Amino acid sequence: MSADVIVALDQGTTSSRALVFDRDSRIVAVAQKEFTQHYPVPGWVEHDPEEIWQTQKQTLDEALAEAGEVNVRAIGIANQRETVVVWDRNTGAPVYNAIVWQDRRTADTCRKMAAEDGVVAMVGDRTGLRLDPYFSATKAAWILNHVEGAREKAERGELAMGTVDSWLVWKLTGGKLHVTDESNASRSLLYNIHEHCWDDEMLELFGIPRSMLPKVCDSSGICGETSDGVPIAGMAGDQQAALFGQACFEKGMAKNTYGTGCFLLMHTGTDAVRSENDLLTTVAWRIRGVTEYALEGSVFMGGAVVQWLRDEMKMVETAAECSELAASVDDAGGLFLVPAFAGLGAPHWDPYARGVAVGMTRGTGRTQFCRAAIEAIAYQVNDLAECMVADSGVALEELRVDGGAARSDVLLQFQADLAQVDVVRPEVVETTALGAAYLAGLAVGFWDGREEIGRRWAKERVFDPAGDKEEVDGKVRGWRRAVERAKHWEEEKD
Repeated sequence: MSADVIVALDQGTTSSRALVFDRDSRIVAVAQKEFTQHYPVPGWVEHDPEEIWQTQKQTLDEALAEAGEVNVRAIGIANQRETVVVWDRNTGAPVYNAIVWQDRRTADTCRKMAAEDGVVAMVGDRTGLRLDPYFSATKAAWILNHVEGAREKAERGELAMGTVDSWLVWKLTGGKLHVTDESNASRSLLYNIHEHCWDDEMLELFGIPRSMLPKVCDSSGICGETSDGVPIAGMAGDQQAALFGQACFEKGMAKNTYGTGCFLLMHTGTDAVRSENDLLTTVAWRIRGVTEYALEGSVFMGGAVVQWLRDEMKMVETAAECSELAASVDDAGGLFLVPAFAGLGAPHWDPYARGVAVGMTRGTGRTQFCRAAIEAIAYQVNDLAECMVADSGVALEELRVDGGAARSDVLLQFQADLAQVDVVRPEVVETTALGAAYLAGLAVGFWDGREEIGRRWAKERVFDPAGDKEEVDGKVRGWRRAVERAKHWEEEKD
């Protein structure tokens, strides 16, 4: 008899993955494929939507082949958020490359819109977000305004838009289903997170026809079936999926994902807490019609700074080598690396910032650069944690962590030292995929409920705060001086 399983599609910024989970939340099979990053001009980042689909389909096929005789009860999807795809409803062909969440081409558009009376307040009140090129709306508007004939087609109802989850579901269902979930919708600047609907004034502000938008579904619930008849029963933005996979179900519980970027989320229950410290108020998930929220801080360059050392600077061959070199010294020798390669996210929100390295001496070498890169990731997350505690009024009891860079012991120890809180690495660090699997599995009765999921979460290692507090505070002051050097490096364009 074939075993029942749940398949999670984890579509990330640099690769597509498929993971097969059994009832014990164990990974039965996994497949991964990287895809091409396109940088047409400085500050622009694009993906080929068809390549995203092909790599995701290939990993799905490979993972199922590795799993053998299994019965797929449901599919769950976690996806890179904010990245937007616009495609032709009749042909299914994208009208332009996907514009990635890291892309900054609409920075000047956002700046000009922000200068209009009441716009910033309206955007924040309705969407919980910042008026920033990070989010989907200005990206979609750019496509409509710059691709020949696109706006005319959109006005005739011939174009569809969505984040990557919508694109994957469209492909999985042979073009029969155009949907998203509320967590992804809440990242668009077009969705009213309090009224739970696409907002007419936001659509008018950004010039997006309502006909382009997907239907908004629960994050856990059967929204349709694949062409092969498998229920698609879970969808969430990758960071919300990770929050769910980390079993952060109670108000005040928080997780940080160390991926291409870093994303710190704190569960705030059914209250949409408005940030006073330039964080985001976002939908965590919607289950059985009930919406729960989170505070979020977004770092644009987390693990990507290690990739930069590897791919562009050629200082290391692997991320593991970078971590080993960083661990070989006690500090970075006074070097601070601010990886503002795509501007700065929370709490600075400066799309014109650019990367800087300050504090170099004649003795600065690749070991110090590796240490500074690791420390830069932790410094950015610590800035978010301080803002989050101030906003929520809740002290962090622990920080649950996941993502590729969470394998670095030196990073997590430095994070614990900075934040003065226990940093907890779970036994299963694939929490984004696991969260997508849990959301899908709950919808089809594969798992009983959140209590069962909470019992399955287990610690692998706890990193306790260590080191001299005065010395740590001195390093934080040095980091913040370096950040000020990075800000507003590029000139704003009229």
